[in-house]
Amino acid sequence: MSKKISTSDKKISTDFCVVGGGMAGLCAALAAARNGIKTVLLQDRPVLGGNASSEIRMWICGADKDKPNTEDVREAGILEELQIENYYLNPRLIYTVWDHVLYGKCMDQENLTVVLNCAVYDLSLDKAGKNIKSVKAWHLVEQCNYEVEAKIFSDCSGDSILRLSGALYRLGREARSEFNESHAPEKADGKTMGNSILIQLRHTDTHTPFIAPDWANHYEEKDLPNRANKGLSWTNFWWLEIGGVNDTIKDADAIRDELLKIAYGVWAFIKNHPDGRGHNWELDWIGSLPGKRENVRYVGDHILTQNDVEAGGRFEDIVAYGGWPMDDHHPEGIKHPGQPTVFNPSPSPYGIPYRCLYSKNIDNLMFAGRNISATHMAMSSTRVMATCALMGQAVGTAAAIAVKTSLTPRGIYEKKIGELQDLLIEQDCYLPGHARKIPALTKKASVSVSNGSPDNLLNGIERPLAGKDNGWWGGENDTITLTWQNEVKAKRVRIVFDSDFSLFKRLRCNYPDKYPPVKMPAMLARDFDVDICCKGKWKTVCSNKNNRRRLVMLDLPQEPMTGCRLRLKSAWGGGKMHIYSFEAI
Repeated sequence: MSKKISTSDKKISTDFCVVGGGMAGLCAALAAARNGIKTVLLQDRPVLGGNASSEIRMWICGADKDKPNTEDVREAGILEELQIENYYLNPRLIYTVWDHVLYGKCMDQENLTVVLNCAVYDLSLDKAGKNIKSVKAWHLVEQCNYEVEAKIFSDCSGDSILRLSGALYRLGREARSEFNESHAPEKADGKTMGNSILIQLRHTDTHTPFIAPDWANHYEEKDLPNRANKGLSWTNFWWLEIGGVNDTIKDADAIRDELLKIAYGVWAFIKNHPDGRGHNWELDWIGSLPGKRENVRYVGDHILTQNDVEAGGRFEDIVAYGGWPMDDHHPEGIKHPGQPTVFNPSPSPYGIPYRCLYSKNIDNLMFAGRNISATHMAMSSTRVMATCALMGQAVGTAAAIAVKTSLTPRGIYEKKIGELQDLLIEQDCYLPGHARKIPALTKKASVSVSNGSPDNLLNGIERPLAGKDNGWWGGENDTITLTWQNEVKAKRVRIVFDSDFSLFKRLRCNYPDKYPPVKMPAMLARDFDVDICCKGKWKTVCSNKNNRRRLVMLDLPQEPMTGCRLRLKSAWGGGKMHIYSFEAI
């Protein structure tokens, strides 16, 4: 006799629930937890990272536009912390190890609960229908339901599953006339950018012809204009794309099936081509999960447009920034005979306002990622993952303030936007046009350095900008010292080191024959001490070894002091260290 399988459903009550564990959701969850609120992250896959995970393997792009000498606009904050940690733990830049770098960062985080393999399928609202009370999710491995109640929710799922709440949203391309967007189509339609299956290659000295499965598509040169003759030394085959004329949610399986036929057929064509273009490469990995670019976009209190982007996004409520071109893929994907995408120029950086990150009609719904409140044209730039990570950190930080002050996300805009911006900058998010406000306790101190001038440490700019260094260089045993005439108490010290924004800290899209492991940023301080002076005597209160962070926040003992100093010991590169800030707070 068959027996009914019993399941034990689980219920969690929390402050903040994030749905979706891509780079936006991951950064939102970490930011909220670090700012002191209980956070639950629901991810429907077995790994974190979304399009940047080993399941899809898209590199993380952002405002630097893949170009050298763009240190001014490289993203910092939690994203940079994750990428430096990956350099340390994963010097061969292996995607499956990167998965667990992200996982480990979450496991070490206080206030954060991560539930993997858990897909949201339903939700409940309050009586007024203006707030989400809870979400329901099915755990594919535990075979049970999870119900998560929260004060605030953030949809970072990309596919915007929390639209089940009745939140306003858009789908497809706006007509050119609606927002006066010159790059938009003349008439509105339901078309989007498509999905891609990615490929990774490994260099080889010998050629073994590739045998494609019988079900793969067959291609000739005429079938792949503007595509298959591209070099293989630095590509992940992002142009293996279809689905923009379909529904990339409802038709996801059919799109995947066709993409696999396309991917195997294209690789067979390239690998076996008589001109030898693929002879020195072997297929090392091919994806099974397509990466998505676009479908549902929420409507917030502001809809970001092409014109906002082109004007530089000079918003009073800026909380993040972009800079990637408006990278508008043709809806037909690989079936389109022209160029697979059009890179419409955008300034870098341009500001993204907070009002694009919360719902217009659901009071406790926020969002970050490719589903923010933006037109199709603006989203073609904001969708890249470094930009999504910045928006995620902004949302998580805002949620923490909202929970602590009993405000709605809109209430943060109305009453606390300055506080949010200051907190983001304190936690190493660059906001174009905004400098760091030097803390009052540091302003009262006399600042001295063991060589050179301390002026750059007090300008509130913590990155190279407009050709200016904005930092101080010190070697082994060099010091930065804060001195007060009278005794003071400080809660903590805040240090911003240089993690070398000139490095593209992204993972590989192929595997050359010989490639050395990456090295940690040379000028990043590896070992250092923090000392305080009490009753005329110096003592070490923190001895930090193997530092991997650009932003370091250290609690100080609550005792009166007249001095506080940073004592440098060694750099990862063995030479001098570069520091942007040393503050007592």
